[in-house]
Amino acid sequence: MSDFVLDGEGPLHAQIRRAVAQAILTGRIPPGGRIPPESELMLRFDASRMTVHRALAALAAEGLVRRNRRAGTVASPEARGRAVFEIWDIGAEIRAAGQAHRFEVLERAERPAKGDALAVQDGTPLLALTTRHMADETPIQVEERLINLRAARAAAQEPFAATPPGRWLLDHVPWTEAEHAIHAARAPARIARLLGIKAGDAALVVERRTWNGRVPVTFARLWHAGERHRLVGRFSAGG
Repeated sequence: MSDFVLDGEGPLHAQIRRAVAQAILTGRIPPGGRIPPESELMLRFDASRMTVHRALAALAAEGLVRRNRRAGTVASPEARGRAVFEIWDIGAEIRAAGQAHRFEVLERAERPAKGDALAVQDGTPLLALTTRHMADETPIQVEERLINLRAARAAAQEPFAATPPGRWLLDHVPWTEAEHAIHAARAPARIARLLGIKAGDAALVVERRTWNGRVPVTFARLWHAGERHRLVGRFSAGG
């Protein structure tokens, strides 16, 4: 059986989802490779059938696995192409570098949509959040996020005290399609202050949109101090 490793963060079904996803995305389970049946995963993780089923259902909704009653569950041939969306978890990246991740939600407001980057119908209820992520005591990322409350109703009551918004969405709201855009920009005064840099300094900006089917789920604009951050992708010819 593949060496699945739980990260100890959040609900068990979300940890199992991430553990299996990592095995697929890193190639330990190749495209078309068999995922252990629910009964084996229940024993491995000391989890209920409902918990394991929920994890596998989320992986299927994200296109990482295919489920068939006769053949069982296998890794999707297209799964490796989704790796870039899975690995950009700022908390995991900071911890992998041996630093402590801390975050704070600085601004929170519910409002109707009006010509927003999330591209939903005007009047759609949105949750707007600004979150700052720290590595030890150094600001690493400022996250400006819009959440479609029709796609993620529970976000309206979620305090985001233990889990940051982006990670919470991955754990609780399935997505079927994502889009990244990356560009350089000069940091506006407000963002520069939060990142601890000078207004006008170079910043690396990642804009991410996700959908569940045709329904937009979230839009995030992620600001990083240019001198402190880089994005690395490694791909194989067959991946």
